[in-house]
Amino acid sequence: MAKTVIVTGVTRGIGRQITLDLANEGYFVIGFYKNSETEVKELEKNGNIKTYKCDITDKNQVFTVAEEILKNNNIFAIINNAGVAKTSLFCDVSEQDFDFVMNTNVKGAFLVTKAFLQNMINNKYGKIVNISSIWGVCGGSCEVVYSASKSAIIGMSKALSRELGPSNITVNCIAPGVIETDMISNLSQDDKESLALETSLQRNGKPKDISGAVSFLLSDKADFITGQVLTVDGGLI
Repeated sequence: MAKTVIVTGVTRGIGRQITLDLANEGYFVIGFYKNSETEVKELEKNGNIKTYKCDITDKNQVFTVAEEILKNNNIFAIINNAGVAKTSLFCDVSEQDFDFVMNTNVKGAFLVTKAFLQNMINNKYGKIVNISSIWGVCGGSCEVVYSASKSAIIGMSKALSRELGPSNITVNCIAPGVIETDMISNLSQDDKESLALETSLQRNGKPKDISGAVSFLLSDKADFITGQVLTVDGGLI
């Protein structure tokens, strides 16, 4: 029987690539999305993918969907990928901006993990991979709230890895560098090229670079790795 993996934010960019790659590797992927019905229909053409519309910042929605999923599935892994960003000077960040970013990036990961964790604990096995960011490691100018949220994900991962170790559940973080997705669509081509030149590999990343790291952390080759931050940034930091 295929191992069941929960992935959030599956319709675009990194989340979409993770979902497709894991499905093609034989996992049964259950994806959470908030919008983008057209993209979801395209994903579900792959028989190893099933999706649920769910606002991960809403506890009632998350736990209702989780209850439905757990009727027929044991959860092998959770990939907390969904995330949003607000790029602006700190003085221009509103309280609403702060709440929007923190609720999606931190509270969302908290709720999704909480909804499925007891099932994994009962099974005494599982993997949790949280998608952070290099800005969560080193901080990014005009990305203060986003950086704070991604630092919180790192702290949550490290602490939870210690708590869940006795249940044979690993918890790790991936910190992507600059990845060619919609999240950097606000940058000019010159800005993207400048960022690429700051990396050792002289290029920005692709969603495939992150999905490959996720696949590794889900494999038995990573069974003795927990509480770690895997920076996938082409040598940017």
